Amino acid sequence: MVLVDFKQITQFTDLIRTDADQKQIYQAFIDDINAKGGIAGRKIVPFYHFYSPLGSAQIVSLCTALAQDDNVFAVVGTFVDFSGDAQTCIAKQQHRVLMTFNLTKAIIDRSPPGLIVTAGDLPERSAAILIQLLQQQHTLAGKTVAVLGDTSESSVVKDTIVPGLQKMGLHMGTPAILSVGTTGDTTAAQAQLDSFIEKWKTEHVNALFLSGDLASTKQFVVKVKAAIPNMLLVADNTDVLNQAQQLEQSGARPNPYEGILTAGGLTPKEYDDSANWKYCAAIYQAQTHKVAPDAEHTIKTAAGKINDINGTINDACQTLTMFHDIAQRVGTYLNDTNWINTVDRFGPIENRGSGPYSSLHTGKYSADDNWRLQAYDSSLGNTGLWKAVTPLQDITGG
Repeated sequence: MVLVDFKQITQFTDLIRTDADQKQIYQAFIDDINAKGGIAGRKIVPFYHFYSPLGSAQIVSLCTALAQDDNVFAVVGTFVDFSGDAQTCIAKQQHRVLMTFNLTKAIIDRSPPGLIVTAGDLPERSAAILIQLLQQQHTLAGKTVAVLGDTSESSVVKDTIVPGLQKMGLHMGTPAILSVGTTGDTTAAQAQLDSFIEKWKTEHVNALFLSGDLASTKQFVVKVKAAIPNMLLVADNTDVLNQAQQLEQSGARPNPYEGILTAGGLTPKEYDDSANWKYCAAIYQAQTHKVAPDAEHTIKTAAGKINDINGTINDACQTLTMFHDIAQRVGTYLNDTNWINTVDRFGPIENRGSGPYSSLHTGKYSADDNWRLQAYDSSLGNTGLWKAVTPLQDITGG
């Protein structure tokens, strides 16, 4: 189990996960699987590692430790390296299964097909589906649209978003790729954004497509909306909700994320009422003897941060149950070849962290198929939530 050490990034975020909570939550779902017979009669034996996501040094060094010291079959958790080097080390160099989030198709394509799987989505796929949904609703009709991404998302911007928007026949502003490093220093990126904002003003840009987690963080969005208040925002990732909630908790008025559009699945209220959340919450409560906090209400720490226990439960439940379901179907002879063959033929799969539609098959290693257009509404919950704009659809392709 590889998880982010939020103590090392507290100064950069108002949303945290504590080491103790993360370990307890992941262990709860492991204990549940083991109590129910494990995987083909074998128990899951976890090794826990926490790392700083600032830079790649710690997580890349973990690759060797996990493979050679711990000799793990699979790496599960929040294994984030925007360069892709750590993920490639795990799957291509060390030939281990990786189940995590914050991946791109470009990262997955660098490794043997089927060894890297995510229960969530990929920016290339979510961007293409978002463009499809926006076109269906004529949301960008008459708009002049620019794209804002960072260097880790440059291929998504160049190969998916810009061509997709151009195909819609939209007026286009200058696309911006920011040099956002992984050290937390955004000085150069801020200066770049200032320059692009001035250019967008002359181009009369009034809609901005945000690509990736880094470019859609509050430090950039606040600046854009302050300079161009009427800018319509869309984003190819649902993690912008965390940024919006952090600003809402801090009392930002108006919230610059208000009305931002993205492609997502169930609303928080729908998920809280779903059988999948009830399944995850019941396991958490049975193993920890604590009630699982729902997605509709954030929890504040004494220091005023958002304690993301709900998100940790969601991540642990969907990754570990999906890992179990794939490995269980592999059966007794659990190895890379049999894992890949099983993933490539799996088809519809239960995704406990999402809605009713998910699947895996050859060439498709992001499971979530639940999609709709949704918007951030600060009046929902205690720090704002997604609001459905269109009905939920089962969209398996990009």
